[in-house]
Amino acid sequence: MFRTLRTLVDTRAESAPFVARLVLGAVMFPHGAQHALGWFGGYGFSGTLAWMSGTLGFPAAFAALAIVVELLAPFALVLGLGGRVAAVGIGGLMLGAASTHAANGFFMNWFGTLPAGTEGFEYHVVVLALAAVVAIEGSGRLSVDGLIAGRIASRRDARTTPVAGRRRAAA
Repeated sequence: MFRTLRTLVDTRAESAPFVARLVLGAVMFPHGAQHALGWFGGYGFSGTLAWMSGTLGFPAAFAALAIVVELLAPFALVLGLGGRVAAVGIGGLMLGAASTHAANGFFMNWFGTLPAGTEGFEYHVVVLALAAVVAIEGSGRLSVDGLIAGRIASRRDARTTPVAGRRRAAA
């Protein structure tokens, strides 16, 4: 179990994944708040669930999971807590969302001339790229994952240091 946890939280104190996870969390939070809470002009959980399962044809259980991930993953990303898991979750959402926009082409509706919902998938590609950075590199600098990884490493080092070495280090 610790090996899996260590793999999930392992990260280096680097800036690129730190920036990627903060931007990804900041961009996805309003989106999740629209879908789950009805904020920012959204439909809320029940309206979004009905739209995703009825109009888009996603199974209700997957649609509900997507709404929950959209709401919770941004918080995990900003904290850097389970960043890889949150990023993979958002990546999965973006693959599903891009599939619904693929027929509209690549470009978003930059000038508002298209009917609502007919944007292309370029936004989804950018979000996927940010999620990939966090999924590959971890949460980076200033993350809870980094703190957890450090504690796991120090416990591992304490277990592998000979007893005589521990006494000298404590002295």
